[in-house]
Amino acid sequence: MIAEDSTLLREGLVRLLMEEGHEVPAACGDAVSLLAEMEAGRPDLVVLDIRMPPTHTDEGLRAALEIRERWPEVGVLVLSQHIERRYAAQLLDAGAKGVPPARAEPRAWGRVGYLLKDRVGQVEEFLDALERVHAGGTVLDPEVVRQLVLRTTHGDPLARLTPRERTVLEALAEGHTNTAIARKLHLSLSAVEKNLAAVFDKLDLPQEGGYNRRVLAVLRYLES
Repeated sequence: MIAEDSTLLREGLVRLLMEEGHEVPAACGDAVSLLAEMEAGRPDLVVLDIRMPPTHTDEGLRAALEIRERWPEVGVLVLSQHIERRYAAQLLDAGAKGVPPARAEPRAWGRVGYLLKDRVGQVEEFLDALERVHAGGTVLDPEVVRQLVLRTTHGDPLARLTPRERTVLEALAEGHTNTAIARKLHLSLSAVEKNLAAVFDKLDLPQEGGYNRRVLAVLRYLES
């Protein structure tokens, strides 16, 4: 399902997804209509704008958080015109709590994504993000990650990370699994796991209490 108040972008998304073999049971112009459609039938994935009528502030974000609360099995990909770290953090925080799967690479803790609208024009990247969210991952726009790196200061907890650990965390923040990070950075899987363990340790992330440290690491990254 899609919720986007721009008719041009909404219809463009519908056409793109249908051409790629997906079904689009509903395409709405506001969050209220989307939630009504959700009551009638659950999709696998929702793509929605962060700012929609009537106030054009955070209607989309609030709808996304409600969907995460009521239907956690539905993937949510939020689109934004500009980088809004607070909104991205709120969205990801919705997936930070809850007991993670026992597997080494959890695939059910996320199902959320935050992308800039410009990414839609880069069709392959956009579709890849959709697939990762649908598969249970958490996706953060690479431009958001890049700007966060530039803003990091020496007083920040991230300053404790080595360049390699920071690079691995950047890839994690973009939503890649351990295997994908290894492939992307030309590292062994064991090296990726070792670097992530160091990241979790240096950021003082809890190992217990029902929190997923992969999501908490990304949140710490956003808050820095």
